[in-house]
Amino acid sequence: MDISINSYLTTTTAEGPGTRFCIWVQGCSIRCKGCANSHMWDRNKGRFFDVEEIISLIEKWKDKIEGVTFLGGEPIDQIGAVTYIAKRVQEIGLTVVVFTGYEFEKIKKQTEELQKYTDILIDGKFVEEKTDYSRPWVGSSNQNYYFLSDKYDESIFQKYRNKFEIRIDKNNQIFLNGMGDFKNLMKAI
Repeated sequence: MDISINSYLTTTTAEGPGTRFCIWVQGCSIRCKGCANSHMWDRNKGRFFDVEEIISLIEKWKDKIEGVTFLGGEPIDQIGAVTYIAKRVQEIGLTVVVFTGYEFEKIKKQTEELQKYTDILIDGKFVEEKTDYSRPWVGSSNQNYYFLSDKYDESIFQKYRNKFEIRIDKNNQIFLNGMGDFKNLMKAI
């Protein structure tokens, strides 16, 4: 089984609790106005990986990470591959965070299997008119957290804040990840 990925980071502390392996899936059918990741909308513009390749990468980092975060793009648009990876991630003792632009209540049935292997699901479209960076990892006030296991609870709101990570590669390309006011950040650079 393949998964279309825009990019991944082997370690990040800006995309969920603790240090995480982060996967940005490529492809999004929701396409929120004001989306910071609109370059991830077209699924065909990603790199296709066999899910076993991704699992092997995660296993190499398992002693340095707390879990895996799926964002995008839209992870639910590739639910089969995301569910398979999430299950394997939990089997090796790591946690799973899934972001989706869909409302949880509307996708509850279709995500039943994925829910078994997800510790936190964060739902809701990014709504530009409701921009709010006061809670960790989300950009608008309509987005909700669902704690689907006993690994995490509301205490994350005191422990974590939104933040950016800035990386510069050997070709001097800048890569930003995290959550916050990217527009004003880019004006300052």
